[in-house]
Amino acid sequence: MQVSVEATGNLERKLTIQVPPERVNDEVDNRLKSLAKRVRLDGFRPGKVPLKVVRQRYGSGVYQEVLGEVLQQSYREAVQQEGLEPAGNPSIEPKNVEEGQPIEFVASFQVFPEVEVADFTGVEIERPIAEIDDADIDRVIESLRAQHKTWEVVERAAAEGDRVTLDFVGTLNGEEFEGGKAEGFMVEIGAGRLLPEFEHQLVGLKPGEEKTIDVTFPEDYPAENLKGQTVQFALTISKVEASVLPEVDEEFAKKFGIEDGSVEKLRDDVRSNMERELRQALKSRVKQQVLEAVIEKHGFDLPDALVRAEINRLREEAEQRFGGAEKTQPLPDSLFEDEAKRRVRLGLALRAIVEQKEFKVDAERVERELEDMAQTYEDPEEVKQFYRSNPEAKGNLESVVLEDQVVDWVVDQASVTDKKTTFQDVMNPNKESTE
Repeated sequence: MQVSVEATGNLERKLTIQVPPERVNDEVDNRLKSLAKRVRLDGFRPGKVPLKVVRQRYGSGVYQEVLGEVLQQSYREAVQQEGLEPAGNPSIEPKNVEEGQPIEFVASFQVFPEVEVADFTGVEIERPIAEIDDADIDRVIESLRAQHKTWEVVERAAAEGDRVTLDFVGTLNGEEFEGGKAEGFMVEIGAGRLLPEFEHQLVGLKPGEEKTIDVTFPEDYPAENLKGQTVQFALTISKVEASVLPEVDEEFAKKFGIEDGSVEKLRDDVRSNMERELRQALKSRVKQQVLEAVIEKHGFDLPDALVRAEINRLREEAEQRFGGAEKTQPLPDSLFEDEAKRRVRLGLALRAIVEQKEFKVDAERVERELEDMAQTYEDPEEVKQFYRSNPEAKGNLESVVLEDQVVDWVVDQASVTDKKTTFQDVMNPNKESTE
């Protein structure tokens, strides 16, 4: 087999491959002989069909079948022979595929870029530092109380936080519209289940009261006929209920698996869970900065095939979120191209760092990560057993740990500034602290 390589761009390669005709012809003969023993043709006994007849009947199809296999196999051999690493499938262009003649074809493809690992000295990383105090625990306890609240009927006007049961009929220009009517509908005022303008106008209404309210739909509302429109809702209030929070006592503690009902044990468990969440959130804050630095520091060319594959992956994820491709218009590549390029660049850069710096997975760190993760499940031992016995799951966990090792390596080179913050700010970065 003769092979020549031509670089037609930074990543583009063209392989011209010539294969001796015997490689195809010998395999064609072997398959035709095997076929002759099995084929059934009128006028011949089974297994007695002359090879010449079999070749006339099936020779062309068998030749094309073998040719396709030889092209693929010889392409793989040529790539290995030349030490190339294709990034995606090749484009095959036959030059000469006539029987009895040397087989010649051209394979065009892109290779993975050569990545020079960047110097991260001077990269600025802000590392948040936070601790959990009693007030943080109190807020979580209050959240748990709210999750277990009950409702009691009250004979007064509805207030923020109450639950109202009502019937309503919506009309646009005097005509009812689809989805604007309900009976016995329950809404918690302020929970955001309905438009804020609708919920806020329930405040002050009493059981048995009827009222018509105006509500303006936002310009980005999904229903085309309602975007920006002001509609009228005729309301009939049937019931108002106030929330009742449970006391933080033994009964409450037992709801969370505290067998002896110890409130202190409940607070200890809450603190333990919060500390685990805080560790993960703090690590994530630093990791995100590091990964952005890795992307910014590496400006190599990206293989088109990898970007296209990532675009397709992102599009599939988006279509699944929207209920499947059959229910949506095809989403254009442009929506995902920037994020796809970002992910491909990050993946190739991390791979280069791991290979060039010879990182190996830290087995002890994998066990610590598994132990920490398992504690978030009802049966930690079952989770740990699953990961240890499932190669794919274990491999995914090892990949996460290896990535974390790279992050630590970058942090060691970077200029790190510690910044004190609060548990609230770390866990709710997009909300103002209630401190």
